[in-house]
Parts: sequence; C-alpha cells; structure tokens
Amino acid sequence: MDKGVFVSAFSNGDVFVGETLGTAALILLGGGVCAAVTLQKSKALNAGWLAITFGWGFAVLIAAYMTGSKSGAHLNPAVTIALAVKSGDWSQVPLYIGAQLLGAMIGAVLVWLTYLGQFQANEEPTLGIFSTGPEIRNPIQNLLTEIIGTFVLCMAILTLNTELKAMGTLIVALTVVGIGLSLGGPTGYAINPARDLGPRIVHSLLPIPNKGGSDWSYAWVPVVGPLAGGALAGVLYNALF
Repeated sequence: MDKGVFVSAFSNGDVFVGETLGTAALILLGGGVCAAVTLQKSKALNAGWLAITFGWGFAVLIAAYMTGSKSGAHLNPAVTIALAVKSGDWSQVPLYIGAQLLGAMIGAVLVWLTYLGQFQANEEPTLGIFSTGPEIRNPIQNLLTEIIGTFVLCMAILTLNTELKAMGTLIVALTVVGIGLSLGGPTGYAINPARDLGPRIVHSLLPIPNKGGSDWSYAWVPVVGPLAGGALAGVLYNALF
C-alpha cells in the first residue's frame, strides 16, 4: 500500500473496485469484532476493548493488503481528503468517497448476515455494532476528539516512507490500534466517515429485532470531525514537510 501516491495514480475502474472491495472487507471484519463482542449467543461475548481495537487494526491490515495495489487502499474519505490536500489533485476524490461509502454499506450487510442468528435473538440496541457514539454527549468535545484522532492517523500516513512498501501497511494498521487504545474512549474513534455513515444507514434499514434508533442527531460528528482532521493533516504536512 503506497499512501504517498497522488489520488489520480489509479484508473477509475480500479479505484471503484479497490475501494468498494477494501472498505467492505474493513467493515466486515471491524464491524464483525464489534458484533462478536456485543451480541448474545456469541462465543466472544464481553471480550472487551482490547479485542475491538486489535480487531479493527487487523481489519485495516487485511483490507489494505487486499486492495493496496488496486486503488492505494485509502478506505477512508478522511485519508482521501488528506492525500488530495497534499497533492493538489482532487479529480478522483468523489469516486474514492462514493466507492468507500458503498463498500461500507456492503460490509455492514455482511456483518448482519454473518451474525444473523444472533441478531434474530437480539434483545438490546445494536447501533454500537454498526456505528460509533460518545460516552459523554458533548458535540464540540466529541468533534474535537474525532479531529484529533483522525489527524494522528492521516499524519502517520502522509509522513510514511513509501520505500517501506508492505511494511507501511502494517505501520498504518498498528497506528489504528494505537489510536483506539489511546484516543478511542470518548467517542469510539470513528476516524472514518464512511466507516460510520455507511453502516448507520444500513442499521436504519435492516429488520433487526429491538435494534433501537440510529442516533441521526449525532451522525454528523463522525463525518465532519474526520474530514476536518484529514484536511488539517494535509495542510500541516504541506506547511512543515
């Protein structure tokens, strides 16, 4: 995965396929660990925060290895924005973001299908399997948390030595684990608008018993915060490097 490439280094077809497939895999595995830890009748019930953070890190690792050569494996609109700010090339940004959102929705449906029996036996709200939410609801504080976490992720990607090649993918995955462990407590660290919005849409549509609401009043925070964090990382990278 070469995160230093310009946004336009790949064909439109490859971008669409790579970002859709990669983001679907990201959400399948990342949402999957949330389902495993949360749903009754799951063998991993109550496995805890470490399982979730490492599960998401492995999800990034696997999804990026799968599609890095196809699309650069942005898998995240905030990363796409950061790279566009860095390079000045915005020509494929809508395509990247559209494919990422589609992939995230597909991945969320696959999580539901994988744990269908557990979802059918569900007796508790399930939004936390699909999307993030704050422990203390304060929009400004929550927004700042998402900006900071995403800024760390995007700066790590922008400053990555492209000569590291495959090792760079591992570094990015470990960065996601580190963000989850250190900065994920307040909001659940969306740090990716597609990762939060796509599954939230799917949650609102799926016929899950006792699923609860989709918390649309909060949904703007894990979209705006990561986009702002990505843009800020791109601006600061150009100013300092």
